[in-house]
Amino acid sequence: MQVATFQESAPERRADASILPVMALSGRPGGARHGRQQQQDELAQLLAQALRQLDQVPQPCQDTRQSRLLIAQALAATRGPERPAAGPVIRVIVADDHVLVREGLVALLEREIDLEVVAQARDGLELFRLARDHQPDLLLIDMAMPVMNGLEALRRIRAEALPCKAICLAVEALPRQVVSALDAGAQGYVLKENSFDELVRGVRRVMQDQIFLSGELLQGTLAGMRQDPRELPLAQLTAREREMVQLFSEGYSAQQIADQLHVSAKTVATHREHVYAKLRIQSIAELTRFALREGLSTMDARPPR
Repeated sequence: MQVATFQESAPERRADASILPVMALSGRPGGARHGRQQQQDELAQLLAQALRQLDQVPQPCQDTRQSRLLIAQALAATRGPERPAAGPVIRVIVADDHVLVREGLVALLEREIDLEVVAQARDGLELFRLARDHQPDLLLIDMAMPVMNGLEALRRIRAEALPCKAICLAVEALPRQVVSALDAGAQGYVLKENSFDELVRGVRRVMQDQIFLSGELLQGTLAGMRQDPRELPLAQLTAREREMVQLFSEGYSAQQIADQLHVSAKTVATHREHVYAKLRIQSIAELTRFALREGLSTMDARPPR
């Protein structure tokens, strides 16, 4: 199996939502076709200038990176990438808990003549149900979703032997998480800081039975693949235990987890003790650090209501 990678150009790296510039296009005289092209060129220049300015913001936060994705997508849309000849339509499900990111991604995907978004999911559990119902060709999966994260959803989908391909999307470059995603059956892994053009390129490669990784991930991923996954702490946990690790780390109480998973609070407590014993930890704080390190949860995970 071939491995395809990409590297994004240096100017498209960071953005900060707090200093997004106000952008406007000025009307100029000329023919309709010339006017539209001129406006498109002006918009591309303004977006590129904004990205260059925003690149200078140190240590961007999660919201910053999400905003950067939208700007990069807008810039990619102005470039008018070459589209493939008409052929079979690729049916896609998009899963991301951030509404703005999810709907923006859907809008851009639907500009491609051979891509059709058949459903959207807000969390991993909903993605699992939709994948069974729609039987899509491709899943675009945010790794950090509430209730059930993208990695666990992918494992459940593969357990059902659904034939769809999968590309994981993530904010952080965590080689161990990339290896886990590939082991779970993903064919691609793309960082959200990359442009929409690169994601579409990844979709094309994955649908041609290639593995597609962000270039920034290649070295760490190859190093991680040299380690036997059975030796990793995460491999010691069952699917149910991994699910509970995520929920505990996101602030759910034992009773809330019991209600969420339709089990008794005593069963939840038993699973928690098993996890503590397997990981050799003694507190929720240690469990939360483990979940963050292994990519089961993120710092911006929203607590239960």
